[in-house]
Amino acid sequence: MTSSSYSSTYHHYARFTLKAWSLLQGIQFLIENDLLKNTSDNIAQFLYKGEGLNKTAIGDYLGERDEFNIQVLHAFVELHEFTDLNLVQALRQFLWSFRLPGEAQKIDRMMEAFAQRYCQCNPGVFQSTDTCYILSFAIIMLNTSLHNPNVRDKPTVERFISMNRGINDGGDLPEDLLRNLYDSIKNEPFKIPEDDGNDLTHTFFNPDREGWLLKLGEFDISNVPLPQERLGFTSYTFR
Repeated sequence: MTSSSYSSTYHHYARFTLKAWSLLQGIQFLIENDLLKNTSDNIAQFLYKGEGLNKTAIGDYLGERDEFNIQVLHAFVELHEFTDLNLVQALRQFLWSFRLPGEAQKIDRMMEAFAQRYCQCNPGVFQSTDTCYILSFAIIMLNTSLHNPNVRDKPTVERFISMNRGINDGGDLPEDLLRNLYDSIKNEPFKIPEDDGNDLTHTFFNPDREGWLLKLGEFDISNVPLPQERLGFTSYTFR
């Protein structure tokens, strides 16, 4: 899609979002009027570059389990360049491009795609994508525990390091790496695009959904909808 055609596409879409069209309806309108090609790559590029689009709607669309939506998700993640970024820096970029939905299965698909892309851009940093996936969730939980005022018992860097022992295919990650990630989150919490006035430290995930206990700063891996053998342990808590 050329810059001029993209501008035209965005102009037409913006007009209809003002009339409260859903993202799916808007995309369908653009496709039917030959303003957007019905391919995963083109739709992903539209979502990635479309400043002003509702980020919650983008997250919901990318999180759907329909095969085409999953293809769009992977194409969307491929547009992110994570080379030479540490994991916190990459998460900051990723989480700014949409808002994570509240459903556990959607979150799982999106974070797994993120982990795959990060490891593709930074081979050798982790033993496997599972390590990146688990540590990403640990960082998200750390953000909540450190910056949610309802969490009184703030985790220390030593506790963060201890809770992440053995996640690198049975081995430990370098302590300096974990300390740097901890310091980055402690000094600057995640910022995400907001459509509802809440911030990530309170409602990064929907705490009413079964298995996601965010408001209390607790992360119980046993509730995550993933095979336990993949994770290698059954509980993870900063409390």
